[in-house]
Amino acid sequence: MPDTTATPDLTPTPGQTVGPFYGYAMPFDHDNELVPPAKAGAVQLHGIVYDGAGAVVPDAILEIWQADENGIVPRANGSLRRDGFTFTGFGRNAVDPEGRFTFSTVNPGATEAGKAPFISVVIFARGLLNRLFTRVYLPEDTEALAADPLLSSLDEDERNRLIATREADGSLRFDIRLQGEDETPFLRFPGHED
Repeated sequence: MPDTTATPDLTPTPGQTVGPFYGYAMPFDHDNELVPPAKAGAVQLHGIVYDGAGAVVPDAILEIWQADENGIVPRANGSLRRDGFTFTGFGRNAVDPEGRFTFSTVNPGATEAGKAPFISVVIFARGLLNRLFTRVYLPEDTEALAADPLLSSLDEDERNRLIATREADGSLRFDIRLQGEDETPFLRFPGHED
């Protein structure tokens, strides 16, 4: 008699796009303010999300995760907390009708000596079966950028598309292109395959 109690190998199924209907459930008060904009040391991370034809994407949502200015990755519960004192390292922002996003945050510190500081970004948008992952690197520490394993694995043009531009007011500009000639390099993690 065959063994009918064995569990077959199970594989994950892909995510599905059924919207965008997430706008009512995902936003929360001050979701894009990891720190209050007027706080000392606050910096603005901003940009525009474009599709493969170069048109703005008016309905994307971005999430960021990052270390604080000392390179400490927050691990406490309550990433949606916005009390003006607690840095949770997490933010969310729905783009406006012109595809613009903005976060009020801090320049992340390196999590290890000599490592390049970066901000992790997740993009949700119409037409994406699964969310996209990328990074925003700070432009200043060129030595750490040159030694970064991810950046070192890319050609120069792709590498430059992951490094933000520091603007005259101190803000970080980082545009995201979902497809096309200047597509933002996206990361693939085990278990998040298409």
